[in-house]
Formats: sequence, structure tokens, C-alpha cells
Amino acid sequence: MRKQTCASLKRLFPAIAFATLLFPPGLTLAQGEKIDLATIQKIREEGLQHSHVMDIAFHLTDASGNRLTASPGFNRAANWAKQQLADWGLSGAALDPWGEFGKGWELEKSYIALTAPYYKPLIAYPKAWCDGTNGPKSAAVLLISATDSAGLDRYKGQMAGKILIPELDEAYQQSFKPDANRYSDDQLDSMSKVVMKPVDTAEMRRRRAGFNRGAMAFLAALRNEAQKEGAIAILSESPRGHDGTLFVQGGGAYKADAPANFLDIVITLEDYTSIVRLLKAGTPVSVDVDIQTKFFTDDTKGYNVIAEIKGTDKKLKDEVVMLGGHLDSWHSATGATDNAAGCTVMMEAIRILKTLGFQPRRTIRIALWSGEEEGLLGSRGYVKKTFADPATMQLLPAHEKLAGYFNIDNGTGKVRGIYLQGNEACRPIFTKWLEPFHDLGATTVTISNTGGTDHQSFDAVGLPGFQFIQDEIEYSTRTHHTNMDSYEHLREDDLKQIATIVAAFVYNTAQRDEKLPRKELPAPRPAGRGGF
Repeated sequence: MRKQTCASLKRLFPAIAFATLLFPPGLTLAQGEKIDLATIQKIREEGLQHSHVMDIAFHLTDASGNRLTASPGFNRAANWAKQQLADWGLSGAALDPWGEFGKGWELEKSYIALTAPYYKPLIAYPKAWCDGTNGPKSAAVLLISATDSAGLDRYKGQMAGKILIPELDEAYQQSFKPDANRYSDDQLDSMSKVVMKPVDTAEMRRRRAGFNRGAMAFLAALRNEAQKEGAIAILSESPRGHDGTLFVQGGGAYKADAPANFLDIVITLEDYTSIVRLLKAGTPVSVDVDIQTKFFTDDTKGYNVIAEIKGTDKKLKDEVVMLGGHLDSWHSATGATDNAAGCTVMMEAIRILKTLGFQPRRTIRIALWSGEEEGLLGSRGYVKKTFADPATMQLLPAHEKLAGYFNIDNGTGKVRGIYLQGNEACRPIFTKWLEPFHDLGATTVTISNTGGTDHQSFDAVGLPGFQFIQDEIEYSTRTHHTNMDSYEHLREDDLKQIATIVAAFVYNTAQRDEKLPRKELPAPRPAGRGGF
């Protein structure tokens, strides 16, 4: 321990005294892991009392628009974030290319309305990377009552100039559960007691294959036939959507040399089922539609936003602790909970550390990823070029230098703990790191993993990557990939809490004598996209 002058001890005393009140002597911390409670209290004070989270979120959402990868909205947000990180004093703020992505796409105009048997505006969004209508069109709607490619034969020769609607077995089911919820104590307790079980990868492959052979194959066949015959568009029902909420994603290939996708327009469940009922009753239905879309091919590379606080310890400064979230979104809203929230709190976490003037032993690097929605592309590309290719597991020198990676991508809900991603050796470490935040509701450590986001790119090459447990709030019911994912659905106090806890975890990792423990290196995985 370094000697301190009387003056410095006096300056430190209020923080220590407050920390003693906040973390009383009765609080027993886990054995063997040191925590600087005075520093943690400074992080809490800055993060909870002087937060910038809502200002950051505003710039990433309202000011930037939707952030579909390679779109103008993504570029606005990425360039703002890069400049903001540089203005805070981080080093090397840059848009870092990770590889080939494909075409950018933007929706320039969207109008669709029922015109017969009466007028009614429809809540609708075209899927990304679809072509437009080439001007206003008015067309009859043709019901496609088929479930497979063979069933389409009876509609051949009838599709030209029509708008198609496939008949799906969909019905609105009232829910008596709230849209928003938090984890209960019992749920968190159950998560903490989960025992790791082997993953049945063969069963997962069978499920994927079955899905691809079913609905996806039928819709692909319908699109191909519609385009061949000269139909105008397809109307699709919004899966999981109701009460005006649309779940809408991509409409097909986006690679630079791929042709524009046939226009596929998602409409609300209520509008969809109403049109189907009318057609089945023999009532003709007509629709007016005018969709304009624009493609961008000048630069087809994908970019992540990268910046860092340089380490200061002579032995450890070349090691790196990373934090990140994906900056890209879908296009029907401004991607507030998915995942401006994650990028907001990661930027705020690094702002907290920079504002307080900490001199980390290890380098702290923030990454805001692109292409996550298309398959973790930005983080996978970064990991492959920086650390290792999972297809070969040939490790690059930087692989040994990564101390750990922390990710946020489960909405606006506050942190309730952390997923270990099967890394049991980190349990006592994270258990101790969470203890100063029990009063904020963060208590749980579970061996489980939450899938489908960027920490998995690190785990795929044997690096310690982690996602935090977050309260669901409205994520699955209302905001995830929907037209409702806007700034209004962010919870300020929850974002403050997340940023504060992330800042503390990053600080602890940067200051720790040893890097975080690792699992065994995985075997090479040549199958799949890029080995991931």
C-alpha cells in the first residue's frame, strides 16, 4: 500500500466514511478478492447523481434515427459516438472496419391504406432491403390459401398486378400478463441455483432444419413466384405483434451483389386478420400503396466504433478489458431498448471512469458493434481479426492480453446480476463485485448464458465474455425489434444503475492483479458462417 500524506487522507476520508455507512462492517465480502470501496463509492456518486445517460440516449435515438447497419442513421450515430468519446478524452476513437457487410438501405416513403370495401389507413412497415413500388399503386388483394410450395400451383397466372396475403393460422389471444415486469426474488434465486447441462447441438440443428423446411421455405417460394409473375407486394402478419405493435426485420439478402428483395410489407395482426376474414367471406379488398426505398453501395464495409483509456501499469498496460453493445438496430423505430440502451450505458460507464480521472492499470476499450442484428457480424469480425478465428482456433498475440469483455443487450431494465457463460471460476469474483450493489437490486450470479448477443463472439474463441442479467421490462412484449422501440420506453433510473455497475466491473477488471479466469479453449468450429 502506498504511503499517503495527511492532506490526501483528509480528502479521502469523506469517501471512506460514506462507504462505511453504505457498506457497514457487517457486510462480509468473499474471501480473496480485493475491492476498493472508496473508489466504488466515487463511481456510484458520479453514475447515480451526475448521469448523462438520457442525453447520450437522445443522440443515439431521436437525433440519429433508426440505425440499420450501413444506413445513414447508423452512420450518424456512429460518427456522433466517435466524436463524443474523443471529446471525453479517450484515445484512438475511430470507425474500425471489420470486413465486408453489404448494401445500406433506407426507407424514404411509406404509405399503405385499405381502399375497399372502405377506407382505412394501415399500420405497416416494409421489411429492410426490399425494393419499392416504383410509384403509387392501387391493387386488389389476393388471398393465398396454401401451406407449401405445391399448394402455390393453383395460384399461378393470377398474381400479376396483385397484392398477396398468405393465409396463416393466426388469431389474437388476449394476455392477462403485464407488458412490463421485473424478476422476482424467487426467479433470481432459481437462476443462481441452475446447474450447467450439456447442450444438445444435434437437437438444435434438427430444430433449425425443421424451421427452414417449413414456413421459411414456403415464404421464399411465394416471393419467387410473386416476383416472376409481376405481383406488387406481399402483406405479412407481424409475429408476436398486437395492439398496433409491429415486429419487423429484414426482407432478404443484403450483400453488395444481391438483387433487391421483392417487396414484403408487415402489417399489424389486427389489420392482417381483418383482411383475411373479408377475403374468406368473398368480399373484395383493394389497397393503395406507395413505397420508396433507397440502397447505398458506395461503401459496403462494416464498421465498429472503438475508443480506449490507455493503461498505466508498466506490466499490465498492454492488457485490455473491454465493454460494449451493438449500435445497429432495425428500421421501424429508433432502437432505443435494442440496443441504444446498451451503447448508452457503456458510453456512460466509460465517461464515469474518465471523468473521475482514474488511471487504470490495464487499458479499457469500448466497442459499439455493427451488424449484430444480422448475426453478431461486427463483433465476430473484430474478434476474428484481433484475437482468433474460431474456424481454426489459431490464436493471435492479443488473445492472451484480453482480461475480459462485458456486454449489455437486453433492454432498458436494471442489472440484477450476471451470467457466467459456464465460467464457474468467475463466480466468487463476481459475487464479491456485486455485493456493494445489493442495495440497487443486483445480487444474482448464474452459471447460465443468455444467447444471441455479442459476448458470444468472445466466448467462441475461449475469451471471458459476459452479459448481465437485466429486468425484462417490456423487451419481449413491446419493444424488441418493433415500431414501439423509442426513447419513451427507456427507464432513466435503470440506465443509471446499469452504467454504474458496469463501470465498477470494468474498473475492478482493469485493476485486478490477474486477468479473469478462462474456460478451456474450444475446439475449432469450421462449420457455419466464419466458424462461429
